[in-house]
Amino acid sequence: MPGCMGVAMRGGGAVRKGMGIKTSVKSGNFRPTKQGAGMTKKGVAAYRRANPGSKLQTAVTESNPGPARAKRRKSFCARSAGQMKMYPEAAKDPNSRIRQARRRWKC
Repeated sequence: MPGCMGVAMRGGGAVRKGMGIKTSVKSGNFRPTKQGAGMTKKGVAAYRRANPGSKLQTAVTESNPGPARAKRRKSFCARSAGQMKMYPEAAKDPNSRIRQARRRWKC
């Protein structure tokens, strides 16, 4: 289709080419900002179906995770801290998606 660079048509709706799933909150694959701004369990399952071999997992939200999950949390928190530096306007806004996600991950 002309004018649809980076968008693939699948199942009647526009899908971002890189994800293979719908990226709207309405689709149920992503949480709204107020609920912690990240992928839902349904979204992770859909992504893994669309991208076989993917190792994507849901957020580490428990207070006392095991060693492997604690390592994932530490890594996410370090990466998202870098995003906060790259986007200072989002870092100042307590309701931005990155701040809400960091709160959900307990960073």
